[in-house]
Amino acid sequence: MKVREVMTAPPVAVAPDVRLAEAARRMAQAAVGSVLVVDDEDRLVDIVTDRDIALPGLGDGLDRDAKVTAGMSGRVVTVDAGDDVQAAYRVFRRTGVRRLPVLELDRAVGMLTVDDLFLDVFHALADLLGPLARTVLQEPSDRDPAGGTPHAL
Repeated sequence: MKVREVMTAPPVAVAPDVRLAEAARRMAQAAVGSVLVVDDEDRLVDIVTDRDIALPGLGDGLDRDAKVTAGMSGRVVTVDAGDDVQAAYRVFRRTGVRRLPVLELDRAVGMLTVDDLFLDVFHALADLLGPLARTVLQEPSDRDPAGGTPHAL
C-alpha cells in the first residue's frame, strides 16, 4: 500500500507571511494539529504544529501577530506519496515525529499522521474480523455460559 492511499489530502497549508494567530485558527477550523508552510508553488518550506505555536512560540513571548516563520522548527521530515506505507512506519519509528508532510514531485500534497496509520490498521482488522464475528454471532450455542449442556426451563 502506498502513502497516497492513507494520507489526508489536501493538507492544511499557509504561506510564510501568515500570522501565528491565523495559522492557529486554520488548525482549529480543520481540527488538525499542524499546518504546512508552503511557497506560492506549493513547495514545502516547513511545518508548524500546535505545540510549536503554544510552547516555543507564544510561550516564549512571541506575539500572536508574529509571522508563522517565527514558530517554524527548521527541521522537517517528509515522505513521498509513492512510498510504501512500511517506509513511513520506519520514518515514524526512527524520528519520533507524529506527522509527516507528503510530497509528490517536490510539492506538498498531503499529510500522514500516526492517527492515519492507526485508522488504517483498525479498518484492516475490522475487515478481517467482521466475517468471523458474524459467523460466531450467527451460530447457535450448544453449551450454556457455565460450560455445561443446555437444558430446558
